[in-house]
Amino acid sequence: MKTHTDTIVAIATPPGQGAIGIVRLSGPAAREIAQGLFYSSRSGFAGFKPYRLHHGQLRDGSGGFLDEALAAFMPGPGSFTGEDVVELHCHGGGAILRRVVEECLRCGARLAAPGEFSKRAFLSGRMDLTQAEAIMELVGAPGAVAVGLAGSKLEGMLARRVGELRAGLEALRVQLCVAVDFPEDEVECLAPDALAGATGEVRAAIDELAANYDRGRCWREGALVVLAGQVNAGKSSLMNAILGVNRAIVTDIPGTTRDYLEESVQIDGLPVRLVDTAGLRAALDSVELMGIERSRELLARADLVLLVIDSELGPGAEDLDLTAGTDKLLVVANKTDLLTGEPAWLDESPWREKEVCRLSAKHGQGVSALMTAIRRMVTDTGAPEEGALVPNLRQHTALTRAAAELDFMLEELAASLPYDILSVRLDTACAILAEITGEITSEEVLNSVFDGFCIGK
Repeated sequence: MKTHTDTIVAIATPPGQGAIGIVRLSGPAAREIAQGLFYSSRSGFAGFKPYRLHHGQLRDGSGGFLDEALAAFMPGPGSFTGEDVVELHCHGGGAILRRVVEECLRCGARLAAPGEFSKRAFLSGRMDLTQAEAIMELVGAPGAVAVGLAGSKLEGMLARRVGELRAGLEALRVQLCVAVDFPEDEVECLAPDALAGATGEVRAAIDELAANYDRGRCWREGALVVLAGQVNAGKSSLMNAILGVNRAIVTDIPGTTRDYLEESVQIDGLPVRLVDTAGLRAALDSVELMGIERSRELLARADLVLLVIDSELGPGAEDLDLTAGTDKLLVVANKTDLLTGEPAWLDESPWREKEVCRLSAKHGQGVSALMTAIRRMVTDTGAPEEGALVPNLRQHTALTRAAAELDFMLEELAASLPYDILSVRLDTACAILAEITGEITSEEVLNSVFDGFCIGK
């Protein structure tokens, strides 16, 4: 357990006005600092019972009134950070909260760095690294499914699964070490075939866990759905129809959208980042060229591209180019209200091989069917099951590295390399898995994890 000699303070609630705002203190002087600010007619701060809210007033160093507030004292190690923690529940105005923080700083606290409360919780052994990351994932969850995925990790389920995988490799490592350390003794050791089979089982389990990253990413981060197509095809009208509000400017002038416009929307529980891009054509000026280049960057990263085509005018060369360079694509035949029958171009190649949604964005016809198609094409297998373990990017990268070490080991085993060399591969794979939970990790890795947290968390 790591202890700190300094006491940190930060606003723990989001910026803006609200009914309640919380200032959090953590460290050896947390109680002393709060005792100098908080006054209660009943007992003062000194008589507080831990883990209960107490009513009183906050006053500055001159005795001037700051706010009417509630205060709670949580002594370590039974607190979130494992240290003495005080929370001051004030009215939720930004100016009030800043004044309270200033008084805490005057009394000897220092301003907390991003994620420092969670980092102290990790360093004190209150949680492992996957649980610490789950806190931030829970705070930023875009939907109910993402909340469930983060909750599973916060409960320690991912850490336990990674621990099981590591234990399996540790057991193999012990058997190899026995054979290496006591070669002159007749010690029973795994035969190469049995070693390959046992390693392959752990390798497959790592693969299965890592694969959940791609399956759950859209639910955790939001799917990137990009509207593309020629100018005046109706992309902005379609975006407004999906959102249900007039968010994008719609005119008869071609090229109205010169930069991309992004909004979030829920499609039957699936969080979607919907992006309206500049129309694809030969740019008329440098500004429009920049917009088109940004559009192409987004198209390369999209989980699904909605290729919007004017049903009456039909596709152009830019639309054909897009179909050749995009794997996940849904054709949207827009402005069908202007036609009496089916567009003839839909019977031509490559359009007859593509999935097509026919609609009129202007009148809202067919938009509901389009949203159903978006959800189906993005999610493929549907929402993750309750309790599913979905690693984040850092965790997925570590799993991939561990799997690669096992692949190298199996190749070396097939080449009849000695067991002492194979044990090095197992050592490395075990160490990589330990990085996921933070049992073995560098200060650089810890900083990269916690620097992404908000201040006060």
